[in-house]
Amino acid sequence: MAEFILARKTRNAASAAVHMLLNILFGIGSIMITVFTGAPLFGLLLVLISKWRVFFVRPRYIWANFKSSLLDIIIGSSIVLITYYTGQELTWAHGILALFYCLWLIWIKPMTSEKGVLIQALICSFLGLTAASQLAAGSDPIVIVLLAFIIGFSVSRHILFRANDKNYGLATMVFGLIFSEAAWISNSWMIVYTFGDSGIRFPQIAILLTILTFLYYIIRESVIVNDGKVKMSDVLAPICFSAIVVIAIVFWFSNPIFDI
Repeated sequence: MAEFILARKTRNAASAAVHMLLNILFGIGSIMITVFTGAPLFGLLLVLISKWRVFFVRPRYIWANFKSSLLDIIIGSSIVLITYYTGQELTWAHGILALFYCLWLIWIKPMTSEKGVLIQALICSFLGLTAASQLAAGSDPIVIVLLAFIIGFSVSRHILFRANDKNYGLATMVFGLIFSEAAWISNSWMIVYTFGDSGIRFPQIAILLTILTFLYYIIRESVIVNDGKVKMSDVLAPICFSAIVVIAIVFWFSNPIFDI
């Protein structure tokens, strides 16, 4: 019996090690293939191929599986697109993106705690909107509006579904529409921040809507804990802090020289 338990533990450890190695290879491979080909297509295909289990089920379950995996697809696709827009010459910035993608796959994505859900939602908001803004730059505003809606919908669903809220359909639609409206308004005044000559750029709207996602989560948690009511003592400090950050960003870090 002891030998069986030892053998089982050994197999589990070996399986975990192989799974981690595959995730590392996938994370690095997605970045490298994007850089070396000079196009995001193959990196995006890798992201979709990695979700093959979503589609290899009975047809009636495909849509439900797709919605459940949408947040992961958005983050993976966003990292690939950000890699592409960072430049086609391999730099330290690509190394950081590859490292972060590996951390997402190995450590952040498997999180199931409340803090983990919040972290996942914030990452999706920030990276998704960053990639969407760059992808939609110079195109019809409807592109950023639709992409922002999908991101907001996915983030809201992730937060509410993990909270076992059965009536999350309307809330996710409304949150997606808020993201769309904010993206449409910001499209005519797109402030973009850069990190020196690294090629990494992120828009102001990504920061602002990530802050909104944080508040959304805090308010929702207060509603759950207090039987459907928002307790002011739970949300006052986060709201004040977020308001100060937003005001600082809008009034002191919105210089037109950053305008794309």
